[in-house]
Amino acid sequence: MDDYQTLVQVIALTMGAAWASGINLYATVAVLGIAGSSGYVELPATMAIVQDPLVILAAGFMYCVEFFADKTPGVDTGWDAIHTFIRIPAGAMLAAGAVGDVAPAMAIAAGLLGGTVTATAHATKAGTRAMINTSPEPFSNWTASIAEDLAVFAGLWAALNHPTAFLALLVLFLGLAIWLIPKLFRALATLGRKIGAAFKPRPA
Repeated sequence: MDDYQTLVQVIALTMGAAWASGINLYATVAVLGIAGSSGYVELPATMAIVQDPLVILAAGFMYCVEFFADKTPGVDTGWDAIHTFIRIPAGAMLAAGAVGDVAPAMAIAAGLLGGTVTATAHATKAGTRAMINTSPEPFSNWTASIAEDLAVFAGLWAALNHPTAFLALLVLFLGLAIWLIPKLFRALATLGRKIGAAFKPRPA
């Protein structure tokens, strides 16, 4: 039973770090670093780097930058576009480190699965926020951004303290994302065509 519980905890930490990285990488690194360095949770030795004070300080600083960038309509979409190349590989690395000192094949498999979860979370966030930005008022943007921050903190807390419940919720999230992402990108493609048509020169 202990082995089973340990396995569930490792999977929850692996997938929790990957999922949260797709939404807010810097908050994820800061939370895990503080939790590990304070003794609240024992992270694998392969994740010890996130407990370094410099890493925590850098992640905290970048979280503050993202906190404001993510709540500015238009800027948040550009920020998400740039972070496509940052969140996904970082989420894969965190997932690979979260499984601990295992065979290289296991770490690579965890990285691949984690990177996929990170990419799914990132695509859901970025697509949803791009659609929200079609509204001229900023309040829905602020609400979504704050809700995402709270979801990251709550999700990591659940992954560390209630791993079985977190994994059940993660399955629900992934199912919703698989259904939602194609609809979001079709809507964005339609919007892009309409914008393009509006700027197309009209025949005399």
